[in-house]
This record gives sequence, structure tokens and C-alpha cells, in this order.
Amino acid sequence: MSLADYLAKNYLTADSKPEKRSKKRKRKGGSDSLIIADDDPLGWSSTTAAREEDDGPVTVGGNSAEFRKAKSSKWQAIGAASASTDQAAADAILASVAAESTARVLAEDEVPTIDDSDLKDESGIQAGLQSGAQVAAQIKRAKDMERRRFAEGGEEGSGKGQETIYRDASGRIINLAMKRAEARKKAEEQVAKAAAELEGQKGDVQRVQLAKRKEELAEAKFLPVARYADDEDLNDELKERDRWNDPAAPFLSKKKQGKSVTGKPLYTGPAMPNRYGIRPGYRWDGVDRGNGFEKEYFAAQNKRKNLKDLDYAWQMDE
Repeated sequence: MSLADYLAKNYLTADSKPEKRSKKRKRKGGSDSLIIADDDPLGWSSTTAAREEDDGPVTVGGNSAEFRKAKSSKWQAIGAASASTDQAAADAILASVAAESTARVLAEDEVPTIDDSDLKDESGIQAGLQSGAQVAAQIKRAKDMERRRFAEGGEEGSGKGQETIYRDASGRIINLAMKRAEARKKAEEQVAKAAAELEGQKGDVQRVQLAKRKEELAEAKFLPVARYADDEDLNDELKERDRWNDPAAPFLSKKKQGKSVTGKPLYTGPAMPNRYGIRPGYRWDGVDRGNGFEKEYFAAQNKRKNLKDLDYAWQMDE
């Protein structure tokens, strides 16, 4: 409430605001010349009239005729009437405050309340302020319930006897049976590869001999346990063997076949012997391209044999 409204309500009528007198610059001289004089730049007036004018009483403007024309008197007595008005205003304020508090209480009553008696944490224990005995009892009750549930569920409920689930880095389930089959297949492939490499290192004669050995083992099922000197198959087998130091080889009337066991032709010309009894191929041109080790080997063998024979002969002469 503004001051004017308060005066209009409690005292007479509202008057217009007093106008402030503005100090204007005075013009001196005629129309030909213009002189501007500053109004007291240092804050002191030059005339006593201006000082008296400022110190004089301030009059409030207003028309008494308007007051006479008023039908009802707006004068109010200061005393009991003002006290009753203030009391009424205070009662109104108290009533409004009480109404607001009542409305607030009603609004709070309408908000649903949360009952924390049923609030429980992840372990099943009731949350909230409790005593130590209550917490211990709840923990014991939860353990008993869990133990009873495991006992009733058996192995399926407890997970005992279940197969372990394995996962890879991305989280997908790994099939153990499939992984075992893949590992077994990989191992078999490695074994087959190693066998193929070992077989590739063998020669044609070794392969033929291995196949022949298998045939002999298959035929041995029907042979007798004891084989005597009159066994023709055994005698033919021993005659067909080539021995480089056999003294009776030139006297054998049986001609050798012109092909090897692999089916290729044999070399018929002279050749240097070797430790393994391998004859040169039928396309050999007769040039020895070795490092001479085989020759030195046989020379050492013959020298050792000659020294042994000489030693025996000297012993017999003594």
C-alpha cells in the first residue's frame, strides 16, 4: 500500500504530490546577447531569498472545496476503533495462516506413505534401524531358509553334479564335445602328416620290402611252426639274397634277373662297392663322383684284417 492510498484511507483525501521546483538558468540581457549564469556551483546561494525559500514550510496542495463537497466524513477517531481494526486485520492474518497450514496438512495426508517394514536388501535382511539382536535373528533365519531350499531342491537346485559351462572372450558358450572332436581330429591329422613325411623319406626298395614283409606275415598263418633244411621256400629265399663277400657267387648256375625289385633295369657293368650294397642305376656313366670315403673305408677294413692274419701267422711260427 502506497503512502497516498494510506492517507486516503485513514485521513482525508489523497493530495497530489508536491511539485519540486526546478532551478532554471536565468537569461540576462536582451535578445541580441545571451548570458548563461550557473546556479551556485559551490552549493551556496547568493541571495537570502533563495535560502528563505528553501527553509520555508512545505505546503500541501489541495482544495478545501472538495472537502466540503464530500457527503460523508472520512475523519476517524484514534482509539478503540483503530484497535478493533488492527485486531480484525490480525485475526484475518491468523485465519489465513491457519487455512494454509490446514491445506498443507491435507496435502501431506494425500501423499502415499512408504512402509519400510517390508523393505529388504539383496540378502533378504530387513532394512532400516534395528537392534543387533534383530539383525542376528534375521541373518540366522535367512541362512536356515537357504539351507532348507538347497536340501529340498537336491542336486539340481544346488548345482552339484552339473556340467561346467565354459565361455569364450565374447561370452558365447563353448561346446566341449565339439571342441574335443576338433582337437581329436587335429591330432589325427598331425599323426597322419608325420607318417606321410616318414614314408616320403623312404626309398622305393624299402617300400617294396615292407610290402613283401606284410605278405610274408599274412602267409605265416598257414606255415608250420618249425622250418627244416629241406624247406624249398626257405632255400630259394636264401639263394636269392645277394652277398658281396660270397665266394660261391660266381659258381651259381642260376642267372640273375635283369630287373630290380622295383621293376627297373639293373646296371651290369663294374662299380665300386659300398657299405650298403646298393648298385648304381642303369643310366650311370661310370664316373665316381663321391668323396672317396667308401674307398678308404674298405681299405681300412682290409688293412685291419691283414694285420690280424699276420699276427696269427707269427704266433704260429713261434
